[in-house]
Amino acid sequence: MVSDWLTRLETRLAEGDDDELAIAIVALGYAAGEKIEIPDEERRPACRRALLLLAAGGDPARGLDLDGRAVAALAQDLDTLERHRLLQAGLDGLRQQGRGREHVSEAITGLANDPDLAWRAYCAAILAEELEAP
Repeated sequence: MVSDWLTRLETRLAEGDDDELAIAIVALGYAAGEKIEIPDEERRPACRRALLLLAAGGDPARGLDLDGRAVAALAQDLDTLERHRLLQAGLDGLRQQGRGREHVSEAITGLANDPDLAWRAYCAAILAEELEAP
């Protein structure tokens, strides 16, 4: 299942542009963080604060910026060493599964080499989930 997803992602990255790369980075961050558990009593208020920042910046449906205030605030609010460790372990696992896929491997390596970007990518995915929630 992960293999199929990574193959589709490889195709999109090979054919894509910078927007595709940004989406892939967030998707890979989310997949790498699958073992990270954040209790609802911590996650919900942090996401609410980030959503308020996003709304204060204009249209909250415009898309998320990995360097934007909302993502940065959520990343700071949820930041712990253990969560970073789990994210890096998840990236290591994805790196193994991404072998043979040039573009995916390059994106995973980029995230593994920039833990702050990887963390913001993971947090952007969390925020995107909140935006989609009913």
